[in-house]
Formats: sequence, structure tokens, C-alpha cells
Amino acid sequence: MDGAHSAGLQLQQLPPTSSSMSLSSSEGSFSYKENLIGALLAIFGHLVVSIALNLQKYCHIRLAGTKDPRAYFKTKTWWLGLLLLLLGELGVFASYAFAPLSLIVPLSAVSVIASAIIGIIFIKEKWKPKDFVRRYVLSFVGCGLAIVGTYLLVTFAPNSHEKMTGENIARHLVSWPFLLYMLVAIILFCLLLYFYKEKNANSIVVILLLVALLGSMTVVTVKAVSGMLVLSIQGNLQLDYPIFYVMFVCMVATAIYQATFLSQASQIYDSSLIASVGYILSTTAAITAGAIFYLDFLGEEILHTCMFALGCLIAFLGVFLITRNRKKAIPFEPYISMDAMPDEGAG
Repeated sequence: MDGAHSAGLQLQQLPPTSSSMSLSSSEGSFSYKENLIGALLAIFGHLVVSIALNLQKYCHIRLAGTKDPRAYFKTKTWWLGLLLLLLGELGVFASYAFAPLSLIVPLSAVSVIASAIIGIIFIKEKWKPKDFVRRYVLSFVGCGLAIVGTYLLVTFAPNSHEKMTGENIARHLVSWPFLLYMLVAIILFCLLLYFYKEKNANSIVVILLLVALLGSMTVVTVKAVSGMLVLSIQGNLQLDYPIFYVMFVCMVATAIYQATFLSQASQIYDSSLIASVGYILSTTAAITAGAIFYLDFLGEEILHTCMFALGCLIAFLGVFLITRNRKKAIPFEPYISMDAMPDEGAG
């Protein structure tokens, strides 16, 4: 017995075999590849969306500048912008199925970077020499910081890659951390909505906090829906789970209410201010929701988590600098707006 016991202890003390080490390294490599695929899809999607929105903006400006009697939706440029917009949004939607939510959400900074560059090159925004240092140097510094932040985000992103099956999503949905988060979020949302509607608290922070709380639920449901669809396409059917349709309805509903509050904010505040404050609040809320619902940072090293947080802060600062000194919105700033449509009755 003693001999068997000592042999068992020796077996327990044996170092990991090369096969187990290679298995763990292959799993780590697979996780990194999935992160990279998701990040590339998100970056591609945000770039295409930015190009699409600027194409539509250019269409509105050109029609108004030439007194063209055509409606904007009768031009090829506007329809090209719409097709690119759909393609870009599809890329962003698909990215949630491959990479953790905490990685995909902050990458929306890419669209801010692209819009800043396209605004100078493509839209040919005018500037005076004396304004160059004050406006565009800060924008270039902001672009550099946002790129550095994006690099840190991709490099130190969490490697949680749980399969988005109906059972897993339902289990996360009724977990006590997420239920507690939902309780706090609902109470905070109701308080903000009360002050906004009843007390006329039209502060941009109040409005965009409402958007951020809704957005945190939108991205949680988007990842669930996207992941279940990808699994279904791969042959593991998930569409027969009721949780898929619950998540889909929540995704659509929260997205619609988000658009409503953003529309109200755009009537009061400048679009560049909405872009910077909205990015910071929405990203923070979405990462928090993802960390609680999908346990993105569970088991991650403290150093990796701190570097990821540093990447977020650098990206926040970059977006703030990019949008800080932009011109106030001209009447054609809303990319798809009925206000930007020329009067068809005009001669």
C-alpha cells in the first residue's frame, strides 16, 4: 500500500507532458486567432461605415451646393453609401461572434479616426492657416493616441471564447451578478429618465447615459444573436431555443430606443460632442456589461487587464482630442436627414 501510495504521489508530482503543453498552447493560439478575426472584422466594418456615412454627407452637401432639384435618395452616391453602410454594419455584427465583447466595443474608435481623416481629404473641409495648429494638430495627435489605444486593446484583449449556445446564454442570463447589474441599471435608467422627462434635465451626460445603458444591453444581445447564428450556420442549430428570439427582440427594441435618444441629443448638442462623450460612456457601460454577463475577464492576468484598461483610456483621450476642436455642425451634418433634402418644389 505504501509503495502504491508513494508511486501515486510521484505521478502527481510529474511535470506536465509535452502533449498537454502543446494542447494548451494550441488553444491559446486558437483564441488569439479568433480575437484577430473579430478585431479585423470590426475594424473593417467601422471603416466601411465611416466611408458610407461620409459619402451620404457628401451627397447632401453637393445637392445643396448645386441647387440640384433631385431628392437625395435618387442619386447613385447616396445608394452606394447605403450599401456600404449595410456591409459595414454586417461586418461589425459578425465580429461579435468571434471575439469578446470587451474587445469589439472599443474598436468603434476606428470610425472616429476614419471620419477625421476623410473629413479633411474627401469632404475637403476648409480651414484657415491660423486655425491649423489649434484644430488639426490636436486631431492628428488624437488619431495617433487612438491608434495606440486600439493596438493595446487588440494585444491585451481577454481570451474568453465560450460557445454561444442557448444553454450557456440562458445560464448567464439568470446568474446573480448579471441580475444584480440589471437591477442597478434599471433603477439608474428610471431615475435618469425621470429627471430628463419631468425635470427637463437636458444635460448631454444625462441623455448619453440613457443611450449608454441601453447600448450595454444592445451589445450583450447582439453578441448572443450573432454567436448563435454563426453556430447555426456551422451546423450546430441554435434557432430552436426560445432564448434566441428573446435576445433578438431585446436587441431590436434597445437599438430603436437608443436611436430615439441620440436623435434628441443631436437636436440640442453638436455632433462632435455627442461622438466623444457618447463613445466614452457607451464603451464603459458596454465593457462593464460584457464583463459581468460573459465573464470576459475571468481568469485573466492582472497585468493584461491593466494594459487593456490603459488602452481604453488612451483611446478615450484620442477620441476626445479628435472631436474637441471640430467645427460646429452645419445644416447638412446629419448624414441621413429629411432636413438635408432639397425642396423639390423649388425652381
